[in-house]
Amino acid sequence: MRRDHLLSLSGQVHQLNSGIVLLRGNDILWKHVSSARMSVRVLRPEFIDAHLQRVGTKALSSVGAYQLEGEGIQLIEKIDGDYFTILGLPMLPLLAKLRDPRVIDA
Repeated sequence: MRRDHLLSLSGQVHQLNSGIVLLRGNDILWKHVSSARMSVRVLRPEFIDAHLQRVGTKALSSVGAYQLEGEGIQLIEKIDGDYFTILGLPMLPLLAKLRDPRVIDA
């Protein structure tokens, strides 16, 4: 499946969405959705096989099977958007919001 997934992403642009919500009890205090677009370079099947052999089961722990934060960066040609959104948590907007009411050090 990982191989087929990477083959289907080859040469394609796809969008990743990541959201976060701050709650107090049942009340939504703040919510945010971020999107990032990733352009996957054209991948030869032999490259994908070698890549998956090198990363092993780590590829299973990544939503897209590409592990952007590691060796998978070699799969990517271009990123439009926030790195942390791709990892699954829009960290910069969250930190800005937490600094606003001085929940964390400003």
